[in-house]
Order: sequence, then structure tokens, then C-alpha cells
Amino acid sequence: METFFYQATVYLTAAVVAVPLAARFGMGSVLGYLLAGVVIGPLLGLVGSETQDVQHFAEFGVVMMLFLIGLELEPRHLWDMRRELLGLGGLQISISTAAFTGIAMGFGLPWQTALATGLILALSSTAIVLQTLSEKGLMRTRGGRSTFSVLLTQDIAVIPMLAALPLLALMPEIADTAHAVADQAHGDDHGHASMSLVDGLPGWGVTLVTLGAVAAVVLAGIYLTRPVFRFIHMAKLRELYTATALLIVISIAFLMTLVGISPALGAFLAGMLLANSEFRHELEADIEPFKGLLLGLFFITVGAGINFAYVGENVTLLVVLTLGLMLIKGLILLGLALLFGLQGRDRMLFTLALAQAGEFGFVLISFALQQNVLVASYAQTLLTVIALSMLLTPLAFIVYERISARMADDGPGSQPADEIDEQGTVIVAGIGRFGQVVNRLVQVAGIKTVVLDHDLETIELMRAFGFKGFLGDPTRPELLHAAGLDTARVLVVALDDRDACIKLIKYAKSKRPDIHIVGRARDRTHVYQMYRAGADDIVREMFDSSLRAGRYVLENMDFSDFEANELEKAFYRHDRTAIRELAALWDPDIPTKNNEPYLARARELNAELEAALLSKLDEDMPPRTGTEG
Repeated sequence: METFFYQATVYLTAAVVAVPLAARFGMGSVLGYLLAGVVIGPLLGLVGSETQDVQHFAEFGVVMMLFLIGLELEPRHLWDMRRELLGLGGLQISISTAAFTGIAMGFGLPWQTALATGLILALSSTAIVLQTLSEKGLMRTRGGRSTFSVLLTQDIAVIPMLAALPLLALMPEIADTAHAVADQAHGDDHGHASMSLVDGLPGWGVTLVTLGAVAAVVLAGIYLTRPVFRFIHMAKLRELYTATALLIVISIAFLMTLVGISPALGAFLAGMLLANSEFRHELEADIEPFKGLLLGLFFITVGAGINFAYVGENVTLLVVLTLGLMLIKGLILLGLALLFGLQGRDRMLFTLALAQAGEFGFVLISFALQQNVLVASYAQTLLTVIALSMLLTPLAFIVYERISARMADDGPGSQPADEIDEQGTVIVAGIGRFGQVVNRLVQVAGIKTVVLDHDLETIELMRAFGFKGFLGDPTRPELLHAAGLDTARVLVVALDDRDACIKLIKYAKSKRPDIHIVGRARDRTHVYQMYRAGADDIVREMFDSSLRAGRYVLENMDFSDFEANELEKAFYRHDRTAIRELAALWDPDIPTKNNEPYLARARELNAELEAALLSKLDEDMPPRTGTEG
């Protein structure tokens, strides 16, 4: 226990010192964590090889990160992403596996070992890449979204990979050597092998148990978690949410460990199954702080775990293998980027971000050693190559930023976001024709606004007329908070991109449930989407102007101004009520023409509208004579 606390203290001290320095010099926090691990481990020797306790503890950062990723992904969203997942992600895994398998067989390795090598090296680092993309605000770019799709496919693909590895076991004569290495790799943990559910089982038995554990996680996520959270909710104690969230993650990790596979994969599945839960935002808020801290510790342990003595003895071989790995993956990724139409900086980001091996490679290698798929010396080489490629990944992002900055300087319309130095009680996101009118009216009333828009030409035109606005993507969290999201009273969402509107509303409501959101919708479907996302007042961009036009028609068709105005108001009130009712019946997964409950209620509401307007004419209005206009 004293050793654990000593190591944790050293790790945290290194992080506090190294990460701010790395961020100050533009290297990013991930590289800071990795370098901190290198310094306290191989260089200064403050932590030795006996770092198993902290390493296992830190691995929960990856587990929690995958759980949070799952919370952001509803199964319907996975179906919407099928082109990227099956196309881009599936091709990346298939081509990379085939390439590295062929190369390994070319060096004379058995086909089982070669195939395992291909599967291991086809994966990239979800932890490093997603952390860096989020820090640098690149997740919203097309290159960032494509990168995320591939990483998500890889994370899902690890499940069948783990199930397939036992079927690749080598011949019995090398089993003793492989087991000896597995014992050394697991250290004291092997003393708990009696708790394993797969020890002693044949390959097909391990596969069945693995799939059974995954199925158990899926069923528990569907049928047990919501009742548990509803029960916890009755206590109205926030700390119980945190305890329950951690219990879920730790329980899944324990079950996955019992069957010898990555606990992060089970956490991802559970998170995805809870994406539609009403307790999703509470789960995110409770786990996020733990995820950030433990993920940082994980990066430090990766740096501290690099065996530089082994690297020094085989430096030429390891450098060639590491650079060769990154070059081959980079060429494969570049070809896929061209095939799927990625352009310019998006293509470069996609290629550089994924050109490394990942942390799941450690898991697969450990599992492959247990199942006699790999031998000792080869496993050590693979582990070192993976760690070195991960260490080089933040440098690849720095290269991307330098080249991207030059491309931004040379290319029109690709300016970086402004530094926002003002905050207002009203934030206007989108300053097109709609947003301009709203902004002018509010400012004339003496209320301070902050305007955000990602279109440079629009912002420059606005400035030419004396109105201040800031260039930047309004959906980026850091820009929203800089504009005053934490203190603003009203957020006006007037973006042209439908999906961006929904993402902005969901994020704003998750961070500030009390903020009042006024949204501009293009049509009824967009109204329903914004209503479900949490918008308070929604205006269809053509609705009010159409009502005014209809009123003018009535005024010129024998109706008095008073009558036309009363009919307009009655129509408006009825439509708002109808929208709320129909929003509850609308289903995005069913075409409107096939949604019978929705169509039936819409017909009823239309009949009610006609009856209400006729009643208005008969009861509330004075009798009309002649041709009043």
C-alpha cells in the first residue's frame, strides 16, 4: 500500500509540473503526460517496474472514456453512421490487418502469429487521439468526425478480435514459454487466476464465455440500469448518482476481467445502451472528472512503462519498425481519405491522427500471451513499438497544426476563430437574415449581445455596418463559454445547419438547464427535433411572415383589420398547441407518411382548427355588412 501511495504521489506531482509546461509550449496535455512518465520512470527511476497497482488503477481512465463515448452514441446514431463505420472504419481495419499480416508472414512468422500481429497493429490509440482532438477543437471538422468513426469501429472490432484470438493458439510445444511470459507480465495478478472464468477452457470455450459476458452486459444495460437509477432517484442524494455510476463501470470492468478481455469494451457497450436514458446527463457529469484524472495517469504509465534498456539494445530495429508501422498505416489512411473524398486539412488530419498503434494493443498482446498465440521476445518487441508509436502521436498533431496554419494563411475563408473578449446576457449563434433582425431589436432595447458566426464574409459585412461579431463555430464549447454561456440568460440559435442547431441546443441545456433558448427552425420536422433537444421557444423561419401575408389577404377580402388580426392570432395559438401535441407523436425513425398516429391526430387538429376559426367568426366578431376593408 505504501508503494502505491508513493507511486501515485510521484505521478501526480509529475503531471502538475509537466502538463502546464507542455501546454504552454503548444505540445498539448497528452504529450506532457507521456513525457512526465518518461522522466519519472526510465530517466530518473523514481518509479520502477513494480507499477502494476497504479497502472491498473489508471486504466480505469480508458474504461470511463469509452463509457462516456457510449453515452453519446444512441444505437440509431450508429445506424446513421453505417457508411463511415462499415465503409471507412471497416476498410481501414481490413486493409491494415491484411497488410501487416502479409508483412509478418514475409518475415517467416507462422500464419497464426502473423494474423494476430495484423489485428493488433490495425488498431489506433482511442485515448490519445480523442483527447487531443477534443483539446484542439478538431472534433467538429470532417477530418475529426472521420477519425472518430474509425476509432469507434476499431473499439467495436476489438470484441470479435478477443473472441477470435484463442482460436489462433500455437502448437503445444511452445505453451510453457508463453505461459511463463504471461506470468511475468501479470505479476501478482496471476495469483488471482482462480477467479478467471476462462482458465483451462479450450479455444471454443473461451470464445463462448467471452460472447456470453458481452451479452450479459447488453441485457443488464437494457433491463436493469433504468430501474436501478429510478430507485436511486427517490433518495434525491447526488452522491448516490456518483456512487452508482462508478459501481456500474467497476462492475463491468470486473466482469470483463474475469473473462480475460478489455473492461473498456464492456463499458462502451453499457454506455451506448444508456444513451437514451433520462439519467444520461447525470452520468456524464458524475464520471467526467474521474475520467480526466485517470486518463492522465494512464498516459503517464505508458511513458513510464517504456523499457529504454531494451530500446537501447535494439534501437535500430525498433526505430525502423516504429516508423515503418506509422508510414504503412499513413499510406493506407491517405488512400482511404482520397477514396472517401476528404480534402485539404481534413485529409491530413485523418492520415496523421490514426497512424499509430493503440492501447488496446497492450490488451490484445497480454491476452494473446495467455492463449499461446505469441511468444515472449516477439511480444516484447510489439509492446515497445506500440508504446513508441503512441509517444510520437502528439508530435504528429504538432506537425498537422504547423502545416494547417500555413494552409489557413494561404487559403481564403479558413481563418481561425476570434479570441472572444466580451460576454453578454444574450448570445446570438448565427447572424444571417434572421439573426440580424433579432440582434438589432435586442440591442436597440439596450441589451448587450454577443454574436457568433462561422462565416467570415458575414462577420466582415456586419462589422462594416458598425456591429461587432466574433468569428468562430458556435457549436464549439470553448467559444460558447468564452461568450458567456455560464451567465447568459438567453441563447438564440439561428444556424443554417440543422444538425449543428440540435447539437448546440443539447450542449447548452446540458451545461445550463436554466438558460432560455430561442431557436429558428426551417420546417415542422426541425421544430420537433429542436423541441426534443430542449429549445424553449421555436420560430419557423417562414411561419410568422406567412401569417402576416395571410392577414393582408384577409384584409383585402372583405374582412376588417380587427377580424383579420383576430383570425391570425387564433390560428397562431392553435398551431402552437398542435405543434406540441404532434411533437410527442413524431418519430424520426418512421417516415411521416407511414406514421398513422401522427397523421390521424394531424387530421383531427386540422378539423378542430377550421371549427375554431368559424366559431371565432360567429361568436366574437361583430356582424359584417357590405364590403368592409
